[in-house]
Amino acid sequence: MPEYKYLNRINSPADLKCLREDDLAPLAQEIREFLVEKVEQNGGHLASNLGVVELTLAIHRAFDIPSDHLIFDVSHQSYVHKIITGRKSDFDKLRQADGISGFMKRRESESDCFGAGHSSTSLSAGLGFAQADRIKGSGAYTVVVFGDGAFTGGMIHEALNNIDRNLRLIIVLNENEMSISKNIGSFARILTKLRLRPWYVKFKRITKKTISAIPLVGKPLFKAAQSLKMRVKDIFYGSNYFENMGLFYVGPVDGNDEKQVEDALRIAKSCNESAIVHVKTVKGKGYAPAEQNPAKYHGIAPANAKKAESSFSYELGKYICELAEADKDVCAITAAMPDGTGLSGFSKAYPDRFFDVGIAEEHALTFACGLAAEGLKPYFAVYSTFLQRSYDNIIHDMALQSLPVKLCIDRAGLNYSDGATHHGIYDVAMLGAVPNITLYTPVTYDTLKRSLDEMNKCDTPCAVRYPRGEENKIIKAHFYKGKSKPLSVKADFDGNDMLDAIIVTHGQIAAEAIKAQSILKNRGIRAGLILCERIMPYTSLAQDVAELLPRQSVKIVALEEEIRAGGFSMMLLDKLSRFNVMNNKKTAAIALDGTLADTYGEDIYSSFGLDADSIVSTIINM
Repeated sequence: MPEYKYLNRINSPADLKCLREDDLAPLAQEIREFLVEKVEQNGGHLASNLGVVELTLAIHRAFDIPSDHLIFDVSHQSYVHKIITGRKSDFDKLRQADGISGFMKRRESESDCFGAGHSSTSLSAGLGFAQADRIKGSGAYTVVVFGDGAFTGGMIHEALNNIDRNLRLIIVLNENEMSISKNIGSFARILTKLRLRPWYVKFKRITKKTISAIPLVGKPLFKAAQSLKMRVKDIFYGSNYFENMGLFYVGPVDGNDEKQVEDALRIAKSCNESAIVHVKTVKGKGYAPAEQNPAKYHGIAPANAKKAESSFSYELGKYICELAEADKDVCAITAAMPDGTGLSGFSKAYPDRFFDVGIAEEHALTFACGLAAEGLKPYFAVYSTFLQRSYDNIIHDMALQSLPVKLCIDRAGLNYSDGATHHGIYDVAMLGAVPNITLYTPVTYDTLKRSLDEMNKCDTPCAVRYPRGEENKIIKAHFYKGKSKPLSVKADFDGNDMLDAIIVTHGQIAAEAIKAQSILKNRGIRAGLILCERIMPYTSLAQDVAELLPRQSVKIVALEEEIRAGGFSMMLLDKLSRFNVMNNKKTAAIALDGTLADTYGEDIYSSFGLDADSIVSTIINM
C-alpha cells in the first residue's frame, strides 16, 4: 500500500477518534486518492463514495460503531465505512471472488448491521433497530443515511409515518442532487447556527420542563408556545416537512465539512429523541471528472474490462424509438434508470411519451397499467432485481385485468459484479404464475428486435428478458449461422440424429451448454441442444419442444440460470411429462437451489454448479 501518512494509521473507528481535528482534512484527501485508485482498478461505485467521505468520518467520530448501528440506504456508498472498519486491505479484491462486496453485508463485518442493495429500505430497517433497542433497554443509537433520491420510493414515507419521537434514531438526509426543502436565506442560516450551539438543546429541554410543570395550564401553554414558534418560522423560513412530523431537525449543513457535520450529529445525539440531520454533499467531491459528470462515474467498470460494441440495453432503447416513430401510442417508463436501461435516447426524442417515475417500481407498473387501459402501449424497462418490488402490481393490476403492458426486463440472469442483491434470477418463476403472459428470452439483437415487434402487436401482458452487456457470439454462431429462424425453439439436430442426450435451455447460459456438448462429444456421448427464445406460455413451449424430441430413449436436461422452484426447468419438464414421447426418457433439471451467497468473478457459473463441467457430470450420472 502507498505511504499514506494518515490513512495507514486508520484500521478501526478507535484510530479515527484519536486523530486531531486538523488531521481530518488530509485524511479525507488520502481516502479519496485511495478510492479513485481501487475503484478504477476493480470497478464499483465511485462518485457517491467520494461525496460522503467527511460525512462518514463524522458519523464514526460522533458514534460508537458497531455498538451503535449504522445503516446506509442502498449501501453502495459504504466504501469509506468499510475502510474505517478494518477492511482497507481487502479493497484489492473489491467485487471479486473471495473479496469484499460493493454493498454492506452482515456476514462480512459486525459493523455492517444491515445489508442492502435496493433503495428506500434503510429507514424501515433503522426504525426496527431503534424500537428493538427501546424494548431491550439498550442505550444504542441507530444512524440511518439516505439520499434525496430515496424520497421517490414509497417506503421512506411509510417509515417516516411510523417514527416514534422517543427513540435514539438519528436520520441523516444526504442531499446531493435535488432540493428537498425551502431552507434557504439568512434566517435559515441563523437558525441552523443557533441549533448547532451546545447550549441550545439543553435550554430547549429546560424550557419545556419548566413550562410543563406549571399546574393546570403548563402543558396547554407549552403546546401554544410551540404552535406560535412554528407560525413565526413559517413566515420567515417556510414550512419544514420533518419538523411538521414532530422530528427535531438540524440543517442544512455542508456535508463535505467534517466539523459542521460532526457538530450537527452531536447536537442531534444530545436531544435524546428521534432527530434528522440534513446535509448537502457534492457527488464525486475532490475528483474533477466525477464532480463534472457524476452520472458517468456513478458505477464504473474495472480497468481491464473489455469495451462492448453495443449492448442489449442500448439496442432495446434504439428499437423502441423506432417503434415510437411509427406508432404514436408507444410510451416508455423507467424507475430512475434511463441510462442503465437504454432509454435516455427515447427521453430526448419523445419527451412527452417518456416517464421517469423515480425509485418507485410499484407505481411504475400500475401507472403502465393505467396507460394500457386507456389504449396506449407502455414499455416499462426495469432491472430484473427491481421488478421484484412490483410483483403485487403485476398480479393485481396487470394480470387480473389482462392489460397489455410490455415489460422489458434488463440484467436478467446471474450478474457477478454486484452480488446477490442484483442477480436477475427470480423473474422467470415470478412470471410463470401470471396467466396469459408471453415471455421472450432472445439471445441476439435481431431476436430482441423481433420479440419487440411481436410485443407491440400483443393485446395481453407480455415481457422480454435479456442479459447485461452484449450478445454472445458463440451462441449466435451456433444457432443462427448467418440466417434468421423463427422465434420459439431452435435445435442443432434433426429427427434422424441418434442422440444420447438433449439439453434444453434459454438465455446466455446456452454458451455453457455448447461447451458441454463439445466435452461430451470428446467422450463419445452425442448431445443435441434446443434453444428457447419464447418460453411462455409453457403449454405451447412444451408442444414445440416435444415435436423436436426423438422417439428413442434419450436423456433430457433442462438448463437455466434462475431458481428451480417454479422456474423454466421445473415447469417445462412438468409439461413435457404429459406427452407420450417422454415415456422412455430420463430427465434432470440444472438450476439454482437455495440461498445465494455473494459470488464475484468470471467463474460465476462454476460457482453455482451451472458450468459446462457440471452439465457433463449431470448427464453422465443420470
